[in-house]
Amino acid sequence: MNHMNPPLISVESHSPSTEAMSIHDVGTFLKAAGDPLRLQILRILEKDSFGVLELAHVFEMKQSGMSHHLKVLLNAGFVATRKEGNSVFYRRALADDSPKGWLLRDIFRSIDLCHLESEALSRLTHIREERLSSSQAFFTQNSEKFREQQDLIASYPVYQEQVNLLLNAISTRHHAIALEIGPGEGEFLAPLSRRFHQVLALDNSKQMLEQARTFATTQSLNNIELYHGDTTVLDEALAKIGATGIDFVVANMVLHHTPSPASIFQEVSQVMNPGATWMVTELCHHDQAWARESCGDVWLGFEPDDLTHWAQSAGLSSGEGIYFALRNGFQIQIRQFIKPSTT
Repeated sequence: MNHMNPPLISVESHSPSTEAMSIHDVGTFLKAAGDPLRLQILRILEKDSFGVLELAHVFEMKQSGMSHHLKVLLNAGFVATRKEGNSVFYRRALADDSPKGWLLRDIFRSIDLCHLESEALSRLTHIREERLSSSQAFFTQNSEKFREQQDLIASYPVYQEQVNLLLNAISTRHHAIALEIGPGEGEFLAPLSRRFHQVLALDNSKQMLEQARTFATTQSLNNIELYHGDTTVLDEALAKIGATGIDFVVANMVLHHTPSPASIFQEVSQVMNPGATWMVTELCHHDQAWARESCGDVWLGFEPDDLTHWAQSAGLSSGEGIYFALRNGFQIQIRQFIKPSTT
């Protein structure tokens, strides 16, 4: 597939707005949040996006009742929506630099200090496990057709030049450690192996992990350690090699297969050394719903602001970014996120 070579660009920031809210506006805004159930919904939406049926299941209520509460929150500006095929998912609104944004940010901060009821947490965990099981089942059944399925959207050769460009621009310390989340067939392990002292590769699909292992063996990549699991096992993986942190992380076309991308940002950030870089290659949000069944996608890409928000919430700052379009209608974003250095 052909694609346009884009310029290297930085994520743009928005100009602050100081337009004041009226007392009436503040009252209406707070009234929308003045319901314990709606506050619990906003608490649930701290990291993930959920559909109406999923939220109705979490709180054991009818879909019509949940739709009403979500409409109130949407009209007040507490939540935003995104279309995923024929489904609509709700997430928290992004708080901008305005009086309303400041109030929104303070309300979210207060809500996040509250604990959810154990029953709701259990049902929430069940939804995430169902998403994960669906993704794992797809790769278990289709691991032999991985390249064919990737070619439907964007396989590694499509963005290889751009990710290597950003990789080569990164300065790293002596004996640096790299991590690749979801290495697929293992192609990116080769440049990582040449650049870093040691490389960890993590995948929750045993079948895909074996393909990466075969690639590493064939290419004589002797500094690769492969682990089966998700980002919750990173501490264990680091302990096995006697390391305390990671200097470079990469996830190429992985997040749209995961049940909770925001949680991955949090978990990865916790094991990154100060000054470390995380490079994410992802699809921009699209409306080609066939990718769910044909490619095992959980999410139809992401808006750039989504990645920026998740990174900032995890204590990471935005670095460089490359954006380019493919002839098949998809757009790719390659983003850098940096763990601030301690002083």
